[in-house]
Amino acid sequence: MKEKLKESDLYPPIKKLLESQGYEVKGEIGKADVVGLKDDEMIIIELKTAFSLSLFHQAVERKTITDNVYIAVFRGKTAAFRSALAENIRLGRLLGLGVITVRPEDSFTEVHADPGPYKPRMNTRLRAVLLREFLKRTGDPSPGGSDRRNLITAYRQDALRIVAILEITGPQKASITAKVSGVKKAREIMAHNHYSWFTKFDKGIYGLSTEGKTAATVYKTEIENITKPGS
Repeated sequence: MKEKLKESDLYPPIKKLLESQGYEVKGEIGKADVVGLKDDEMIIIELKTAFSLSLFHQAVERKTITDNVYIAVFRGKTAAFRSALAENIRLGRLLGLGVITVRPEDSFTEVHADPGPYKPRMNTRLRAVLLREFLKRTGDPSPGGSDRRNLITAYRQDALRIVAILEITGPQKASITAKVSGVKKAREIMAHNHYSWFTKFDKGIYGLSTEGKTAATVYKTEIENITKPGS
């Protein structure tokens, strides 16, 4: 049976890495797992078998001692680990921490990030998407932390506006539905039929499916909120 890896198994490769850079290295100094000294320069490395919130807590606390703080974990082989590694490198940079992984088979170490100030590049596309959804959504129908499967988005609200009209009129031309509901993309929404609420009866003519009629009842309160005057 393969022996379970321990935090102490990280120490020899990390010690070797620091010594190759001219540091004198000692383990378990005070609360620090690894301390390296080179002239007046101090480096601290916190060891864990895997990424965890407590690892970041410990490393941030060490930043009160020196700016040169790293976290080190075993290097996994799975896609899930690689994805988690990218996210944790980003978090480490935001906190001003360095990140190292260790491959236990051959004691290979890789420094993925060094400590230092970090300002993430603004994602203007995502900002625009967020702002557009915020401005287009009517009211505040989905409290923070809600089940995202039933999230009341601006798109769902537009679909419900269409449901409200078709429930009254029955099947009709998409152009008329768009005009009466105020949803410019009504034809596109009904044709795409993301929620299975609509049925195409003829060219350009749509009505409610069985699911759509059910939605009119299930979302009655939301429909009233988004169709009342001034909404």
